[in-house]
Amino acid sequence: MSVVRRGLALLLACTGLAAPAAAQREPILVPEVSQSRIEVRQGFTGARLLLYGAVIDPEAQGRAGDYDIVVVLKGPTEPVRIREKARIAGIWMNAEASDFRSAPSFFAVASSRPVGAIVDPRTAAIYELGTEFIQLSPSGEIDPEEQARFARGLVELRERQGLYQENPGGVRISEKVLYQARIDLPSNVTTGRYTAETFAVARGRVVASATARIEVVKAGLEGQVVTAAQRFSFLYGLGAILLSLGMGWIAGRLFART
Repeated sequence: MSVVRRGLALLLACTGLAAPAAAQREPILVPEVSQSRIEVRQGFTGARLLLYGAVIDPEAQGRAGDYDIVVVLKGPTEPVRIREKARIAGIWMNAEASDFRSAPSFFAVASSRPVGAIVDPRTAAIYELGTEFIQLSPSGEIDPEEQARFARGLVELRERQGLYQENPGGVRISEKVLYQARIDLPSNVTTGRYTAETFAVARGRVVASATARIEVVKAGLEGQVVTAAQRFSFLYGLGAILLSLGMGWIAGRLFART
């Protein structure tokens, strides 16, 4: 936390010079992350992120008041189709389905107290402070009750996979200024840009927010293959076809000899 303290001291010095300005009267959030880039290599077993920072009240000369902190980490969004299984003629089969245009591939919330004790449901829905408040953007027309049922199914499925998480009490606040939270990324995370949003809440109202970015990328041989596929898509596809034909020809020759 020494980095946080140095950053806090520097920001306090700058804030003291601008304290008379009206725009500086709101609390200020200074967020940091332990890793801004996570490399996914062969044998990747997951990673633990440390999200930390400070809440500064310029009018109190750096001594923050009683704030709650909520940290929301979101992965890149992706379209998802959820299918419901039903027992038909004694056999479990896919029945109804629902599509969502932009479901986050990863979603985690850590808070200093249970979110329900910090804000009301309306505020929680506005800022997506919980898995039940994720904005999933359903595709097409669907009955609201059916939509809610499929949304719950998606959330429960990804909770079992470790991709959706809630950790009330997962944020520690010290000296009413510094905070820290740890969020685990499982091995099956999607690569892409992740957004860590931090909210400072006082008396049920969000009084400050800040955002940090995290990149999750493939590295090593897998990363080189992905990069080649993206940069030289035509040649990559042609090479894959030729490789398949070659392997098929070799297999045919081997079986023909037996």
